[in-house]
Amino acid sequence: MKLEGKSVVVTGASSGMGKSIVELFVNEGANVVAVARRRERLEELAASLAGAPGKVVVLAGDVSLQETNERMIELAVESFGRLDILVNNAGVMDDMGPIGDVNNERMEQVLKINLYGPMYAMRKAVNVFKAQGGGGNIVNIASLGGMRTAAGAVYCASKAALLSLTRNTAFMYLPDGIRCNAIAPGGIASEIASSMGMPNMAGYTRVQKVLAAAPAPGSTEDIAKAALFLACGDSSYVNGVALIVDGGWNAG
Repeated sequence: MKLEGKSVVVTGASSGMGKSIVELFVNEGANVVAVARRRERLEELAASLAGAPGKVVVLAGDVSLQETNERMIELAVESFGRLDILVNNAGVMDDMGPIGDVNNERMEQVLKINLYGPMYAMRKAVNVFKAQGGGGNIVNIASLGGMRTAAGAVYCASKAALLSLTRNTAFMYLPDGIRCNAIAPGGIASEIASSMGMPNMAGYTRVQKVLAAAPAPGSTEDIAKAALFLACGDSSYVNGVALIVDGGWNAG
């Protein structure tokens, strides 16, 4: 088992990529604090993994809030004695609108969940890692949209900022043995599209020119396997990278 006895926090854990990450990690021996807004789904997930090698503790909360991000780190330490790995997976789409059409409500929602949440969590985690000694590991789920124009202005900006934060954190905390990497998924069959709502047609029409070249969607399990690689010792010399998982879309 590649994560035996490791203490992990995973956000956005009730569905999609986060759920697949929790399932794979727990079956690889990790003890996981699974975080999302929907407690019922979290409890169903925990029940489904009752016989797995690792354990699941659930925390229902809004990851756009500082208090949720700090509490989940504290809960991992309380429950499992330490924190080893943080996976910032929770995210939402925008409506694919260009910047001229973005309203303040959408801007605030997307930035709080996609960027501020991971920043709150990482700030807390790196200080816990340093206090514990022995390093630590952060995996951020970014997006190909942070590198290309495959979504709207706010979503692309939030994920580009998360990629930059990933590199900065890897550099700043290298002397402390703390690794920080990101995954940049392409099209993945998950529930995140439901967060988009009614698309901005001007932006959607433009984005379709990029989406037309995309291969068939990948699975959430594809992302979970990439996250496992970055979270375990197999990637011990990998730091500050964005691992693109897109079926070759970015190569075109």
